[in-house]
Amino acid sequence: MTKETPLVLSPKQTAVMLDISERTLWRLRSSGKIPEPVRFGGSTRWKYEDIKNWLDAGCPTQGQ
Repeated sequence: MTKETPLVLSPKQTAVMLDISERTLWRLRSSGKIPEPVRFGGSTRWKYEDIKNWLDAGCPTQGQ
């Protein structure tokens, strides 16, 4: 992780990192295929490390 890498990612940043649309990101979340996000008040964010580790593991369905 570099100085520029945020600890948490917005839905838009997460979608860009995964090279998918935001709509697809929400579908993946709803189906339990990506790590669960964290909530800050009304904001939804994904932990950078959770997404990176999920990608490094080959994108397993959560709970496997």
